[in-house]
Amino acid sequence: MPEIRTLNALDYEKIINLWADAGLPYKPQGRDSKEMLTKEMSFPQTAFYGIFDDDNMVAMGIANFDGRRGWINRVAVEPDWRGQNYAGQIIEACEKFLYKQGAVVICALIEDINYPSISTFQKNGYTCEQAIKYFTKRNSPDD
Repeated sequence: MPEIRTLNALDYEKIINLWADAGLPYKPQGRDSKEMLTKEMSFPQTAFYGIFDDDNMVAMGIANFDGRRGWINRVAVEPDWRGQNYAGQIIEACEKFLYKQGAVVICALIEDINYPSISTFQKNGYTCEQAIKYFTKRNSPDD
């Protein structure tokens, strides 16, 4: 039976392979480099979770507490493992971590064309805040 566990730097290749298999873009020369993800994993307000079937990672997600809000990012499930509530289990693990950190509001940013993720978060009690616009400022396209 698949089990959930906290990820670490040794899981880097599995993370980026899962993102690729799941169709999530990633930036290996910037914020998704091994160095940057390893650094992010060391922060006490951040947790990376994966669901494993033996040594095969089939789902993952990242929880981050910014001091005000909790954020759930990069939830991904291997295509052959979808429809079994693994994304829901990742969301639940992230929520538990974020509530322990002190989060009162938990958020997720989802591209408007990512209907499976939108549906998954809605099934897990999230509502879309239509009035919010997302702005970024980046030092490079890989950030």
